[in-house]
Amino acid sequence: MNRVKLVVFPIKGRNWVFSSSRSIDTSQSSSSQIPSTLKDLWKKMTVSKHDSVNHSSPHSSNVELLVDFTAHKMNGAWNKLGNAPEGSFKSKIHGLGLKLLSRVKPSEIFLKSIPKDATLAEITYPSGLNPRLVRRRIRHVASRGAILHKKYFYASVTLLPLTSLLAVLPMPNIPFFWILYRSYSNWRALRGSEKLLQLVSDSSVHQESSSSSPSKGNGSQQNSGKQDSKSLGSSLLVLQPSEELQKLLKDNLAEDDLDESSVSDICQKFKLNSRDILKFKDSL
Repeated sequence: MNRVKLVVFPIKGRNWVFSSSRSIDTSQSSSSQIPSTLKDLWKKMTVSKHDSVNHSSPHSSNVELLVDFTAHKMNGAWNKLGNAPEGSFKSKIHGLGLKLLSRVKPSEIFLKSIPKDATLAEITYPSGLNPRLVRRRIRHVASRGAILHKKYFYASVTLLPLTSLLAVLPMPNIPFFWILYRSYSNWRALRGSEKLLQLVSDSSVHQESSSSSPSKGNGSQQNSGKQDSKSLGSSLLVLQPSEELQKLLKDNLAEDDLDESSVSDICQKFKLNSRDILKFKDSL
């Protein structure tokens, strides 16, 4: 079972944080399956075509392989730019890329992080929040992301032929590679939106109680626990209220706003990227 762990909490007024983390083993196994050469890509696409006769569409699986292959090559080229000597032309291009990447919305980063093969979503949220509200907010982010990133994906793909014409100029075709990246990024965000929407829209939800919450009615609680454990196998969504996250928010929330120090404490505890989390403070 491939699980994706989500962390949700308010950060400033009506702005909420939506973040996810994947296990190292899962990310390593997925990256190891990406073909490294055109020959390997062709072999996998051929095998996928034969395997999909009795399963899914060969077109869909081949598109996924092509997107993963392109992204792998782009990451390799990006890492080479980052390792270029400081002050060089390649280093300046890398700096420009970092400035452009800093403008990417945090919701897009979140949706891209949802694995396409996820079968279970574990949502950790402050125990003081209503679980129905948490689920509704996540569903809204997923449905809105599916609409926006589908629109942005088609727009980016449309611009690719136009920016490719700039290859005749005696300089790196930066616009083309940026639009190529935006096409990939929006495609991944679209697929993440669709997967997340599928997980949070499932009718079977498992609600886990916080270990520090007081118990009421041991007999009924044991019976409900047995029912929950039975339904967990078929559930796509697990809601996990966190007393610890609630305490961190209460201790650090000042005037409905979390400062950077408080965000750092939460990120350290729940293993989140503080730079991406802080973007949610000013997001719309």
